[in-house]
Amino acid sequence: MSKQHWDATKIPDQQGKVIIVTGSTSGLGKEAVKTIAGKNAKVIMAVRNVDKGKEVVNEIKKEFKHADIDVRKLDLSNLSSIRAFTNVMVENYDRLDILINNAGIMFPPYSKTVDGFENQFGTNHLGHFALTGLLMPLLKKTEGSRIVVLSSLGHTMGKLDFEDLNWEARKYDTQKAYGDSKLANLYFTYELARRLKREGDHPRITAAHPGWTATDLQRNSAFMSGMNRFFAQRVHMGVLPTLRAAFDEEAKAGDFFGPSKLMNMRGYPVAHSSNKLSYDETIARELWQRSEEMTGIKF
Repeated sequence: MSKQHWDATKIPDQQGKVIIVTGSTSGLGKEAVKTIAGKNAKVIMAVRNVDKGKEVVNEIKKEFKHADIDVRKLDLSNLSSIRAFTNVMVENYDRLDILINNAGIMFPPYSKTVDGFENQFGTNHLGHFALTGLLMPLLKKTEGSRIVVLSSLGHTMGKLDFEDLNWEARKYDTQKAYGDSKLANLYFTYELARRLKREGDHPRITAAHPGWTATDLQRNSAFMSGMNRFFAQRVHMGVLPTLRAAFDEEAKAGDFFGPSKLMNMRGYPVAHSSNKLSYDETIARELWQRSEEMTGIKF
């Protein structure tokens, strides 16, 4: 994995492939859809705001006239919405080549999802856990399928409290809650990679983070928005770790991709390690069990 300048030109033609990108009306997800559609894949934009999604499609088609993009309603903070979305996928598609779990929220005030979960943990982790589980049959029947989970450098702020996953007993710290959700993304990735290894790494699951990339995700942080001009890279660079995790044939199950320079905040994507805590298999197994209990979904 020594290639230092992996970019979107390395992605081969994706004709005939079906690819889902969650949270794709702006930022990294929107950029991923544009790039993938330009490679001739069938792209499903899984989004909360369908009207905004359709505006994005019209924008992309100005550049890629024949882009094949389907916009579907998906609210990852609502298990009923996740089930409805996956039912539509199973009814309308006989294959799923890549699932890119991109959507996320960062640093909002305290709130709970429809199902009673702390919003960041419920959306960023549990929502994608449920989505992946319900789409697993479709992924397993598709040869060479892939799953990509988007984490963050913010995972280093995380330390799960299994006695209070929904922040009902502790004073809420939105940054730590975000870190918990991004650490949970990595526990999920590494644990699913271990489980799938018994089945020949199929589908293959990888993770990615965008370093410091200027997106709408930072709207709840005045500090990050203010520091963007000093540290942030543009979205066409920030999306490259996700794309490499999804399309690089040399990527191994459990690889974690991020920028190569400035403490992994900027630059072309390479595989590197997450923090030591993220590799704790005991915590990962506990989280897996809790996630199944909370969502009611078993893989």
